[in-house]
Order: sequence, then C-alpha cells, then structure tokens
Amino acid sequence: MSLSKYFGVIPAFYACYEDDGSISPDRSRRLARHLVNKGVKGLYVCGSSGECIYLEKEERMAILEAVMAEVRGECTIIAHVACNNTDESCQLARHAEQQGVDAIASIPPIYFRLPEHAIAAYWNDISGAAPNTDFVIYNIPQLAGVSLTPSLFRKMRENPRVIGVKNSSMPTQDIETFLRLGGENCVVFNGPDEQFVSGRAIGAQGGIGGTYGAMPELFLKMDSLVRENRYQEAALIQHEVNTIIEEMCGCHGNMYAVIKEILRINEGLTLGSVRRPLAALLPEDMPKVEAAAAHIRSAISKFVI
Repeated sequence: MSLSKYFGVIPAFYACYEDDGSISPDRSRRLARHLVNKGVKGLYVCGSSGECIYLEKEERMAILEAVMAEVRGECTIIAHVACNNTDESCQLARHAEQQGVDAIASIPPIYFRLPEHAIAAYWNDISGAAPNTDFVIYNIPQLAGVSLTPSLFRKMRENPRVIGVKNSSMPTQDIETFLRLGGENCVVFNGPDEQFVSGRAIGAQGGIGGTYGAMPELFLKMDSLVRENRYQEAALIQHEVNTIIEEMCGCHGNMYAVIKEILRINEGLTLGSVRRPLAALLPEDMPKVEAAAAHIRSAISKFVI
C-alpha cells in the first residue's frame, strides 16, 4: 500500500463564514481553490483550525461538501470527523466516505478521561462507519487532555485502516516513536508548525498545520529543501516562520481571526471571522495584523521568489 499521497504540505482548512456568521460554502470553495492552486499536497478539513468543536455536524458536512465539490481528485483530502459522542462521529465518518475523501481523522473524546480500551473502541467504531477509508489518529494532548500512548497505538494498528498519526505533541521524539511502532505502511504527520523542519528531520513524511494556509509558499519551500537534505536553508525559513507565528498570536483576537484577515489583506480572500466563543479581532489589533501580513510578503520575497 502506497501512502505517498499523504507526503508533503497539507494545510488545516479554515472555517469560512458569511458576514452573519453562518457557514459559507462559496467562501469555502474559494479558499480550497486558492490553496490547491498554491500547490499544496492536500487539505485537512474540519480539524482544530476549522473550529470543529464549535460547529454543528451539519455545518461540518456542508464545509466538506463544498471542498470536495471544488477540488475532488486534485489533492488529498483528510476529513476530521470527531465529535464528543460516538454516534455523531460515525455519522460524519459515513458522510466523509460517501464524499470520497482519502482519509478520516479523529481526536480522542475530550473532557472525561477515558481508559485506553474505551478510546480504542471509540476510534474503531468511527473507523467501522467508514470501512473503505483510511483512518488517521490525531494526537494533540495539550488540547485533548489525552496522550496517544505506545500501547494504545499498538492496539489501534491492529485495525488495518489505521495508517498513521497526525502528531501535534511538542516532543519530536514522539514522531520517531510512532514511526518505529507503526512499522511499514505507517505515516506520521508533523503537527506543531513551529517544528516543521525538525519534525521532518526525525522522520515525519509530511505535515498538517494551522498556519500553513496563511503562508503556504514558505512551508512548500521548507518541504522542498528538506527533500533535498538542505536542512540549514530550511531552518532559516523556519526561524522566520516562527517569528511570524508569534506575531499572529500577539493580538486580542484569536489566531484564526488574524489569519483570515491576513488572507484578506494578502490574497483578497474574504472568509469571515471566527465562531464564538473564539475572540474576534478588535480595531486595535489591526496594526499588528497588517505588520504580520507584511512580514509574510517580505519572507516570501526573501526565500521563495
């Protein structure tokens, strides 16, 4: 089984809203087209960056349908389908398979700390609802409150549809651990954007990240340099990217509100704000947002063009 369709830069897709805060299929299609035209490997739809925990399942279905209508067959699509109950997660999994996605993904159930056998049952139930579709475990312990342990990963690898991990824990050693335990036909995605280069250096075959969409050119360039073993040059871009991320996190508004405004400034894309309780931008944020947007343009000119 070839997993090469998952190797490379896969932006985490942003939730796109109309001005009244409702989901916008049209703006979702425009963002999907924009990112695919930039040359990304795929799209990760309705994950953390897609504000999934604040959306109704019907809204998540509408976003995925819009993305698939626009770019089906042009790139790899991974749909994050987890809800905090098994039934709705399975509904989203079935819908994603019907739409023809390449893989589905899921965080563990959050809030209550479940034993590993219950987490495994949750994931296997979701996978069973999409029996012809690859399954990716989403490990993000700093938000989910649950870590993917070696024992749980070994258990999940008994399911032949489980092909890898989106690893958003901070230690890069976790990437090596999951690759070693996963054996052949296992893919591990680097999650933390700030360690794209180091994650790839230790073995991640690709990356899925929430800031890729704001500056895909820089992540695509790092990816190209990593493939050529030009790690020192890639690290220079990583340092610049990390400074930009710090700037995007320095506003009153949530980082995704900042990114959507940056895409309006730099790319002419209108994607709306963020879903409450995430914080929208305030007028006093705008100088910082404009500075971050300018920094992205400058970095692209410096490293890519």
